[in-house]
Amino acid sequence: MSTIPERLSALRAEMKKRNIAIYVVPTADFHESEYVGDYFKARKFITGFTGSAGTAVITMTEAGLWTDARYFLQAEKQLEGSTVTLYKMAEEGVPTVTEYIEKTLKEGEIIGFDGRVINSSLGKKFLAIAEKKNGKLYVDEDLVDLVWTDRPAMSKEPVWIFDEKYVGESVESKLSAVRKKMEEKGATIHLMASLYDIAWLLNVRGRDISYVPVVLSYLALTKDSCVWFVQEEVIDDALAAYLAKNNITTKPYDSFYDFVKGISSDEVVLMNTSVMNYRIVNNIPQNVKVIDEVDPSVLLKSIKNPVQMENIRIAHKKDAVAMIKFMYWLKKNVGKIPMTEISVSDYLESLRREQDGCLDLSFDTICGYAEHGAIVHYSATPESDVPLQAKGLLLVDSGGHYLEGTTDITRTFVLGPITEEEKEDFTRVCRSNINLAAARFLYGCSGMNLDIIAREPFWEVGMDYKHGTGHGVGYVLNVHEGPNGFRWRQSPDRSEGATLEEGMVTTDEPGIYIEGKYGVRTENELICRKGEKNEYGQFMYFENVTYVPIDLDAILPEKMTSVERQRLNDYHRMVYDTMAPYFSGEELEFLKEYTRAI
Repeated sequence: MSTIPERLSALRAEMKKRNIAIYVVPTADFHESEYVGDYFKARKFITGFTGSAGTAVITMTEAGLWTDARYFLQAEKQLEGSTVTLYKMAEEGVPTVTEYIEKTLKEGEIIGFDGRVINSSLGKKFLAIAEKKNGKLYVDEDLVDLVWTDRPAMSKEPVWIFDEKYVGESVESKLSAVRKKMEEKGATIHLMASLYDIAWLLNVRGRDISYVPVVLSYLALTKDSCVWFVQEEVIDDALAAYLAKNNITTKPYDSFYDFVKGISSDEVVLMNTSVMNYRIVNNIPQNVKVIDEVDPSVLLKSIKNPVQMENIRIAHKKDAVAMIKFMYWLKKNVGKIPMTEISVSDYLESLRREQDGCLDLSFDTICGYAEHGAIVHYSATPESDVPLQAKGLLLVDSGGHYLEGTTDITRTFVLGPITEEEKEDFTRVCRSNINLAAARFLYGCSGMNLDIIAREPFWEVGMDYKHGTGHGVGYVLNVHEGPNGFRWRQSPDRSEGATLEEGMVTTDEPGIYIEGKYGVRTENELICRKGEKNEYGQFMYFENVTYVPIDLDAILPEKMTSVERQRLNDYHRMVYDTMAPYFSGEELEFLKEYTRAI
């Protein structure tokens, strides 16, 4: 196995042959997916950093890795001796990737990257920097591939047809809905690269990415044709028959690049250049009109139909069985048997996988004890794994995919004696969570209108948390789904300001993170529902579908208003009534104790 300096040296030799001054290696596949398969982990290969997010920038004399706060600790350890410098994103005085490239690129020099792993919007920014310096881009070759001799093969996992009894809508109906949106926009052809949206549209799922049941593919849709560009090896007889029945034709995965070259000048293309990669967009003839907008499927798939809503409730009951069993086991055994962050995370996974219809985890479990809980998206590694003791707080953010839906839940557990400060912060987070869940609002509100409800308990004492209060959740797809979310301002890299529609599922997950000490986060999933309609308009409310106790061992009732105490009691009564039928004996007594009225 070659060392990181050896790999960088080999990459620089290839850069030199092509006169490339700066080479960019992101954490990305060809589809802007949130997580990527092993074949696409080029940034991990070239830097040695294993976190799920980051960008490497290599020059002839330097190599830098840009990653966010959740990975600073891990990156510092993993980059030791690698000659790769860590650039801590969003920290004062640290340049962004584009700022660094602009400052480093000299007159007439070339910026290189694989045009399939950088989206068109970002690619255009690199082009502007190169042109400013009278340089150019080199994008038609994957240089890491030339030096990565034992690169894993691209995933070709089996594809399965997602039964209509789970999804509640036929492919025919979905194709018709998207075509209607295309017609409204004046588009004649719609190009799709988002794996989530293609899987949704075709009612198929796969296993090409860990935690995300999708299929590597592209899609081209016109008024009367639907062409799916997919690896031919994944099409078995049942899938071929299903596709034929729905008038969907297939072409080889890689042929999409040539297909777009052949789009005629009288076509009007609808696509999202923030998802479509640079090479595809560059291959579309210059004289073709492009409507650059979010795919219509993004909004359509975020609104869960009544069949999906009922299934989501079933999925959450299964998930709650695993979580409550875990909470009981943890409280009973901590300090008595050996436990570490990784071992308890593995135990929780085993409880989830025991549930009928569990397909996979929905993301890599975050399990942070004591000060690790203060790292917002902490990921325990063998280097950072610590033993749990019968004291302090353990933050566990986890979820699963079931045939009936996708779950995402965070609970912070009391493992023994905790400080008054920890109790006060835990109670503040609880107040925030239950107050947002209790919101009543007029139709037309977005999560931006409601986010202040969650932040008020923080803002009133000059505190805050540096993340959104919640995100949309996919239906057996990606756990982070737009266009709905709760945040107080528009984030440049996310569009989560959509009007909240009946059927949208959004997480409610405020938190407090005291660096070097502890973290508290409490997360439930909420389904947006229609309430009464009167002379003032259509009122909306949230249905809470997470059925797991919030740890009463850390609650200070005197720090809550009478309304807040009532809300917590109502929530816990609902949890007990929903989940009691699934338990007996000691576990049932435990559930009763942890859902008691305060």
